[in-house]
Amino acid sequence: MHRFYAAETCVPEGAPATLPEEDARHAAQVLRLRAGDEAELFLGGARYRARALEISPRRAAFTLLERLPDTEPALWVTLFQGLPKGDKLETVIQKSVELGVKEIVPVAFSRCVARVDARDVPRKRERWQKIAREACKQSGRAFFPEVGAPISTAELCGRLRDFEASAVPWEEARGRGLTAFHRTHPAARRVAVVVGPEGGIAPEEIAALAAAGCEPVTLGPRILRTETAPLAALAALMTLYGEMDGTRETEEKNG
Repeated sequence: MHRFYAAETCVPEGAPATLPEEDARHAAQVLRLRAGDEAELFLGGARYRARALEISPRRAAFTLLERLPDTEPALWVTLFQGLPKGDKLETVIQKSVELGVKEIVPVAFSRCVARVDARDVPRKRERWQKIAREACKQSGRAFFPEVGAPISTAELCGRLRDFEASAVPWEEARGRGLTAFHRTHPAARRVAVVVGPEGGIAPEEIAALAAAGCEPVTLGPRILRTETAPLAALAALMTLYGEMDGTRETEEKNG
């Protein structure tokens, strides 16, 4: 079933929901949808099964048939990702959104090879947000994660105090992984994950992160690339916090 984001954030009961003109054009000219066809519609943070009332390149209107089970994790994870080289950040954004991340913030660590000129930030963020949006649509998420502008290590340490718990995978961490992290914070619902760039995180930055309450953890004996580590950490956390077993969706269907 095709998925779309409605142009509205809410509609009165019984009123149709419409698509942005770009999506209407895509639905009509590329997907060849017609009145009567069904689609999945994201509206106001919820998912709906909907039926097309009108489809044209300029306007697409749907009636909502039923609300579908929520796909959002109860665990809020913000990923602070060290700026990587090339298009690796785009891969991290796409895959971490699929895994359920709520927010992604690039970080300019001292060992980052890649840098983003301040003049390029608006253009970069527009592309990053587009990638996040498409990943949301593909994975069936009604919530649209934000990709922030790059921040410094000092700004990162200040932001970490807003979380119930935070972890930084570090190649020199020993004896404490994400399972132990979960045992220490079993009821946490707002968690931060910090991942370094290709060159890793400098010892003085690790010390600053630890002083801000961020716990160094290991992801095992193998060294993971900067684009692999956040995905491994997110998948592990979602599993440990019960977000990968599908029980919530089953409970919602059973009412």
